Amino acid sequence: MEMKKSIISRRKFLCTTATATAFTMVPLNYYYQGRTRPKKPNSKVGGVQIGITTYGYIHMPHSAEEVLEYVLQAGVNSIEARCFLEESLGIPYPLSLLAHPQVKLTNEQREEQKQWRLSLPMQKYADLRRMYNDAGVNIHIAKFAAQTQIQNEWSDEEVDYAFNVAKTLGAYGVSDSVSTEEDCKRFGKFAEKHNSLAIYHISRELGRENFDIKKYLAHSSANMINLDAGHYFGATGLHPNNIIERYHDRICSLHIRDKTGPKSNPPDTNVPFGEGETPIADMLLLIKKEQWPINVDVEMEYPVPEGSDAAKETTKCVEYLRAILE
Repeated sequence: MEMKKSIISRRKFLCTTATATAFTMVPLNYYYQGRTRPKKPNSKVGGVQIGITTYGYIHMPHSAEEVLEYVLQAGVNSIEARCFLEESLGIPYPLSLLAHPQVKLTNEQREEQKQWRLSLPMQKYADLRRMYNDAGVNIHIAKFAAQTQIQNEWSDEEVDYAFNVAKTLGAYGVSDSVSTEEDCKRFGKFAEKHNSLAIYHISRELGRENFDIKKYLAHSSANMINLDAGHYFGATGLHPNNIIERYHDRICSLHIRDKTGPKSNPPDTNVPFGEGETPIADMLLLIKKEQWPINVDVEMEYPVPEGSDAAKETTKCVEYLRAILE
């Protein structure tokens, strides 16, 4: 498929346009005492639901309340909740430690996390959902960001917990990195049990000759795809629309980022939206044309410019997508 040039340049676009704490339910009105409460956000544009994967805020203070403020700042009404769910509720050995791949939990620490999960009242997540929903923000995917994979490193009881959390939050499924076929088979069966979806984050794998996504999907009707379109393009140079058109009925969501291609200098690199080669406009306009129910989630991972922060940059990314679809 021939790539179209982006319909909006970054230059034109720009011309037109506290430490994380354990989560305690605080009424949303608390944040707006003496101020006008903001209008509830709406980021569905042209029938396309723009959202955010909250991983982009990992290097900022990211309690549940702080993340909600960032999301409202971006004017977004639907998110993939990642990196703050368990940490906000006080899990031992949280993501701030686990974000470093070289850090591995001991068996004793993993057991401590397991017991924490199994003893946590679901009401904690119900309270979190209410806070977000009251502000006009829905959670469409739950993702438990750690260096472990749910499907092959969590016990049966913990996988049940993950899907119970998703249901409590109002999410349609649980996301995890793609692993082996056997792991996907196991995870899909749990999703079926909970009348939910097992959503696999897939990107570079699709460019490998020995990777057949059809086999993974065939293990369960609940097995679905979260396509990281930016990583796929950056690694392969291939147009993501080929994958979207072929598997649109099995794709729940896209992770959108702008990257250079594999033959560029530097290759396969995250850059501000509008400065890379990812055919973002092509993807958005295809989904808009077909009205496929695919969430389009911004994942902000390029280096933050001096004087800015991840929340401000994520807001710019959301506005970039809006400008394409309006």
